[in-house]
Amino acid sequence: MEQITIKDIARMCGCGVSTVSRALNNHPDINEATRKKIMKVVRETNFVPNNSARNLKLTESKTIAILVKGIANPSFMRMIKVMELEIQKQKYSLVIRHIDFDQDEVEVAVELEREKKLKGIVFLGGYFNHTKEKLDAISVPFVISTVNMTDEYSGNYSSVAVDDVRESYKIVDYLCKLGHKKILLISADPEDESIGKLRKDGYKKALEDNGIKPNEDLIIPMDCDEESYSMRAGFATMRKALESGVDFSAVYAVSDLVAIGACRALADAGKKVPEDISVAGFDGVDNAMYYSPRITTIEQPFDDMAKASIKLLFKYIEGEKSENQQRLFDGKLIIGESTAEYKK
Repeated sequence: MEQITIKDIARMCGCGVSTVSRALNNHPDINEATRKKIMKVVRETNFVPNNSARNLKLTESKTIAILVKGIANPSFMRMIKVMELEIQKQKYSLVIRHIDFDQDEVEVAVELEREKKLKGIVFLGGYFNHTKEKLDAISVPFVISTVNMTDEYSGNYSSVAVDDVRESYKIVDYLCKLGHKKILLISADPEDESIGKLRKDGYKKALEDNGIKPNEDLIIPMDCDEESYSMRAGFATMRKALESGVDFSAVYAVSDLVAIGACRALADAGKKVPEDISVAGFDGVDNAMYYSPRITTIEQPFDDMAKASIKLLFKYIEGEKSENQQRLFDGKLIIGESTAEYKK
């Protein structure tokens, strides 16, 4: 069988050779639909470019992708800036892709890897409940950032996060020490077996260690009609809690944005924070610092986590690592104005 040439690809796609060349070289000045059509034909025909000096660059792409799930989180933009600087230091280019919460980030990563000939990937935020078999579809090194991976899969990846159980325990224990016994948890979607589950586990353990039996009526998942971990989700979920008539003196929201939304709903209902209801969050975003009242929260070391994510990724790319690592950072309890001692 004769070897497929770039002219053959152009003929099959009904376009010019220069258009195929631009698609292969990831040039921005090409229609996205046309590029996808060309790359589909390239994959189906197993087309391999000639090993000329010009075409050899196609297999030597120095590009890192950051896949962001949870673009509403302001700290992610801060982390991306830090990551971009670290990537530039390595003389690599960067591709940023926003992933909707109902999208499968692994499927997006596999497609992007082929299209951009990536050297590595950073998954930032979201859930991460994928099997080893699914992760094996990603052939380049990757780092899962801000999500604590607790499995024992030993592929070409690492994870960077805080210990969500320990830090969640820390803030709920603080609320218990203030005298609160009925602490409402605004939790993540029940399908979230990563961050959401871990923070709920920390919440339950802190209650139990303080002699309080967890009450399932006080655990309310975020409103599924709103984007997860957002102010709108916190607002809608708190309204639902108030309408249910469940009795509570404090609220622990699994993110600061959710906590801010909850505070707004409490205010609309005539409740004062913290005089009537104490509210605590998680993350340490700027919004929590400048909101009134300032939100009591767990501050994550986002800059350090961003740098660690890129450092670990390049160790894989440069062949310095043979085993995956889970880097766990300490959070910091920031006592704001949104929590107070319980008064009967």
